[in-house]
Amino acid sequence: MTLKIISAEQIEFEGEVNLVQLPGEMGLFEVLNNHAALIASLTAGIVTYENTDGTRSKREIRGGVADINNNVVSVCIY
Repeated sequence: MTLKIISAEQIEFEGEVNLVQLPGEMGLFEVLNNHAALIASLTAGIVTYENTDGTRSKREIRGGVADINNNVVSVCIY
């Protein structure tokens, strides 16, 4: 699936990943391939994603919104 991490200034990351963990309003949740469509508010925390080679990367955020649809995870952060 494709992950896009977007700030007001730029696209901070765009690439293929195996999974994404996001800090949602109701707690941490994980998105895998073929996840149901979803829009979620994000709180301050860490976005963790697993690259296709199996390595994990992290990005601290202050909050934002995630849109998951058709194997594209768009994370708009501030």
